[in-house]
Amino acid sequence: METHTKLQEKDIRLIGKFVEVYCAGKHGTGERSLFCLPAGLGERRLCAECAEFMAYAVARRMKCPLEAEKPSCKHCRTHCYNKTNLAKVKEIMAYSGKKLMLRGRLDYIWHYFF
Repeated sequence: METHTKLQEKDIRLIGKFVEVYCAGKHGTGERSLFCLPAGLGERRLCAECAEFMAYAVARRMKCPLEAEKPSCKHCRTHCYNKTNLAKVKEIMAYSGKKLMLRGRLDYIWHYFF
């Protein structure tokens, strides 16, 4: 059984929430199924495209070489994502961050700006 640090679990939950909000907003009423996050961290309703991205994001987060001094991804000196997925995660974070702040999740302001 693979063990995860608290920071990894927090980051996986966070990206899962962001991808779920993005998927619901951008892909609307299309067919969505449950995507199970690792280590019992919950489930997200995602379309096939977003589920594929989420699997990639979780795999990359689990293999982050900077675990000891992990900064937020936008301030990281070693980007884990390839260029296509880096652009996609930036789009997801920008879209979802604004949506979540408008819903009253003010704790995401810190993550959005810093």
